[in-house]
Order: sequence, then C-alpha cells, then structure tokens
Amino acid sequence: MVEKRPAKVRRGRPRQAEVARLAGVSQTTVSLVLGGNRQGIALHPDTRARVLEAARELGYVPDPAARRLAAARNNLLGVFSFTATFPTAVEHSYYPFLVGVEQEAAAHGYDLVLFTGSSPGGAQAGAPGALERVRLADGCLFLGRHIPTGELRRLVEHGYPAVHIGRRDELDGLAWVGADYVDASAEVVRHLAGLGHRRAVLVREDDDAPASTDRERGFREALAATGLDGPDPVMRAADPAAEITPAWLRRRRAEGVTAFVAEETDTGAAWRALLAAVEGAALDVPTDVSLVLLGSPPADLAGRPRPTGFDVPRAELGAAAVRALTALLTEGETESPLVACAFRHGDTTGPAPAQ
Repeated sequence: MVEKRPAKVRRGRPRQAEVARLAGVSQTTVSLVLGGNRQGIALHPDTRARVLEAARELGYVPDPAARRLAAARNNLLGVFSFTATFPTAVEHSYYPFLVGVEQEAAAHGYDLVLFTGSSPGGAQAGAPGALERVRLADGCLFLGRHIPTGELRRLVEHGYPAVHIGRRDELDGLAWVGADYVDASAEVVRHLAGLGHRRAVLVREDDDAPASTDRERGFREALAATGLDGPDPVMRAADPAAEITPAWLRRRRAEGVTAFVAEETDTGAAWRALLAAVEGAALDVPTDVSLVLLGSPPADLAGRPRPTGFDVPRAELGAAAVRALTALLTEGETESPLVACAFRHGDTTGPAPAQ
C-alpha cells in the first residue's frame, strides 16, 4: 500500500496528476496517452478514451516548456549508488531495489545508465562536480544511506530531475520515495506487548540517517502507547560488535528487559552484534529473550532462525521511484510517497519469560 503525502494546492492550469485521478489511471499512463505513446506501450482503447475525456473535462493543456524539454530527451534514466561498486550481486541489500527499477523503467520504455560513487572517470561522490556526469541521463535515481548533500542540492537547484530512494526531507526540492518505517516499527512493538513483554531495547547504529531516525521514532512512540517505556530504551552503538556484548545483554536483562530490537542497515552490524551477544551469554531465543529485526537479515545469515520483524518492500520502492522520476520528466513535479512495510512473523519472539 502506498500512502502519499498531501500535494500542495496549486492554482492555474490543470496538471496531469489531476487528469490521472479523474480518469482512474496512473500519471504515467496519462503522460503516455497525451504524449502520443511514442514508446509503443500497449494501452487498452478504453483507457486511452478515459484519459482523453478527463483531459477535455478539466481543460488540460500541455505545458509548452515541458514539451520542449521532452523533445530533447533520450529516454535514459540514471541510477546512482553511493557505494564503492554497483550493487549488482543478488545477495546485496540494494539488489531488489534495482529489480524494481529495471522492470518499471522497461515498462515505460526507458533504458538505464548506472553510476557509482567511484565510477571510472569520476571523483568520489562528495567532491565538487562529482555528480555532474549523471546529466548523461534525462533524470536520475539516487540510492544510499549517506549522501553528499551539497552536490545533490546543486543538481536540484539547477532543475535536474532527481529522486532519492529513501526519505530525504533535509534537502529542499529533492523528490523521494520511502518506506514507512515509523508505522512498521510501531507494529513490531505492539506485537511484543501482545506477547506480554514490558521492557524492550532498540539497538541502532550511531548516526542520523533518516531510516534510523524513523525506526527509532516509531519504536519510541509505540513504547509510550503500550506502556513498555523504561530507562534507556535506545542503545546507539558506534561500534556494535564492541559495545553489544554478552555482559551488556545480561545487565539489561537483569534490569527487566526481555525483548531486544535491532535496526537493519547496509552492514547488518547491529543485528550481527545482538546475535553474537545472545550466543555468548548462552541464552535461548525465544525462551529467555525475544529478538526483533526492523528489516531483513543479511543474506549470509539467511540460514539462521527467521527473525520476527518486517520486510522492506525494496522492489516496490524501486518501481515507485521510477514512476516519481517519470512524473518529474513529463509533468515537472511529483509527490513523495511512503510505502508500507509488511509485518514478518518469525521464530525469534515468544511470550515474555517470568521474571
């Protein structure tokens, strides 16, 4: 399910988004119909008729400036990953994003150009001018936990169509699509409360990435709502392997904590550290403690017990990002949707142990 942030009220000429709502189709479909479907995408005659009727009813007139820009395009979309190598390995956490991007781009008649922070001929992503090569494409999707804000701001201020996969409110003008980590994390806490747990701790990495911030927000809000709140409910670890130890786990358990929650990151460091601490403390999961992962486990840990938590809809996010970017290219504006995460029942949670 995709939840869209309320669009800003605009005056003047009707937009393609309004035509799409009236016709009951996507904005991409409206763009294809009104643009003459140069890509040759198969469209049902009834769909085309509904779009044209809605455009006539609203008095839609294509923006001449947008048409001039469209005429200069080459039907290439860029994908820029802020990683040392492009994440094409199936086991990489970014790979499903790329599957969704590729499928949606192909469906709309676009080819892809792939970039990384260390592509040959380019400087590191944060260096001045390092992102300029993405202008080879009509617009670009950006993917990464940490981004060079200054370089991206320059692109956006110069009018280059850009969409980030993952919430990025801190950069005005940058469109994004994101997972609803707040609601998903809150649902996990409610699950723990339903099992009788009264104290829970979140282990997260010590940075301010929006994905981490959103998870913590949902966790804290649900703690307060369910009565699980207690002293020091969040552990920010700069080095999870060194800080989340068996001794730390035993101490928190002696304080009454019966459920430990870890965030998913690119490295999986928090989850790995938590698993190692439980093993080192010789505790049984879920008899002695319950564990929850806010995301999916690293591929190399797939053989371990299936963790309770939620799944990030990576392929759907990739596809939504392409739709947002094509809307920027055809309409000049887009919305920033939040995509719901599905709760995952696993083998790592059980009733709270007797204290």
